[in-house]
Amino acid sequence: MIVGLTGGIGSGKSTISVMIQELNIPVIDADKIAREVVSPGEAAYAQIVEFFGGDILEEDRSINRKKLGAIIFNDEEKRLKLNSFVHPAVRERMLARKDELLEVQESVVMDIPLLFESKLSHMVDRTLLVYVDKKTQLERLMKRDQSSSADALSRIRSQIPLDDKTKWADGIIDNNGTVEESRQQLIHIFTKWDIL
Repeated sequence: MIVGLTGGIGSGKSTISVMIQELNIPVIDADKIAREVVSPGEAAYAQIVEFFGGDILEEDRSINRKKLGAIIFNDEEKRLKLNSFVHPAVRERMLARKDELLEVQESVVMDIPLLFESKLSHMVDRTLLVYVDKKTQLERLMKRDQSSSADALSRIRSQIPLDDKTKWADGIIDNNGTVEESRQQLIHIFTKWDIL
């Protein structure tokens, strides 16, 4: 079974991802792969440098993520162009990793933060949402990033609200409580799905 793990910024998805790995179920992390595919020597890297120019590079020729982020932050067209280089490369590598893992594993979890936003549910058999209420999400994000309420809210609003995502998820972990409560919910869902 292929499970798509998703959540919202500040929902605690990374904590759940670690729990899943502790249960000896491999997790393919879209964010980690996104960093891999933009490293020197990769096709997406070459496309990005060709389009955005050498000014976005560090001395070691790696991409300066802050500089690139500043360029695309207020420019929808450039952001979409960047995504057109990165997203297909990420999907291709995730699917290749999934196929490799399924040769030796019964189940694989694909950690895709924007699973619903990117309309990638077709890549997985079941979706698992890490949910927190709005107040908790805002507090955790401000604490994690040492950001203002306005900054944190703007980042939260750039994603589909967690309340909406609950309608599409096959399983939901309410991550408002303790770590142990979340672990018990995860075990319950995975047992129900015959993963454990």
